[in-house]
Amino acid sequence: MALDPLFGLHADALAVQRKRMDVLAGNLANSDTPNFKARDVDFAATLQQALGQSTSAGGRLEMAATRSGTSLATGTVSGESIPGLVWRVPTQNSVDGNTVDAQIEQAKFADAALHYQASLNFVDGRVKGMLTAITGQ
Repeated sequence: MALDPLFGLHADALAVQRKRMDVLAGNLANSDTPNFKARDVDFAATLQQALGQSTSAGGRLEMAATRSGTSLATGTVSGESIPGLVWRVPTQNSVDGNTVDAQIEQAKFADAALHYQASLNFVDGRVKGMLTAITGQ
């Protein structure tokens, strides 16, 4: 998939952020499930893959873990494959083995929603600009 000439990377960014919000919502929904492991989507790595960037020549970016202690994997959420899915390293161990920290998940979800809204606003502005160009008003 290449960059869209009208929307740039924002069309792909919307899809990746939506998937990330699905993962984070799943974490929040399972905050009381014993042995549930919190996950997140490495947005940069997933977007790079969506844009077709690889480690080949030309100085393109490669997919890599953003922190030590995270592992990149291809996981599934609701039957949908999500590249760049990482297991979150817990900040505090729990007795039941659950690694979800509701406050961290809520903050990450708010961050993802903010980025989603920013991309949506950009796409909306481009569409309005195109309509203005077409109608001449």
